[in-house]
Amino acid sequence: MTKVAELESTIEFIADINECKDCLMSQDATSTDPACLWFNIDVLKGHNLRAGDRVRVTVEKIND
Repeated sequence: MTKVAELESTIEFIADINECKDCLMSQDATSTDPACLWFNIDVLKGHNLRAGDRVRVTVEKIND
C-alpha cells in the first residue's frame, strides 16, 4: 500500500446521516488555508466518538 495522505485533527462536528451511519467532520477556520487538510468521512454508528476528540485519518492506495 502507498500512503497518499495522513492528517491529525479534532472532530468539529458529527452529523447523523441515517440509522446506520454518522459523518465525522473537521472543517474549522483553517479550511481557508490552501495547504490545510480537513475531512468529512462517513463511519458506522457505534464509533463512540464526540466533537472535540482528536483523530488521525490515513488514506492509502491499495493497488499499486
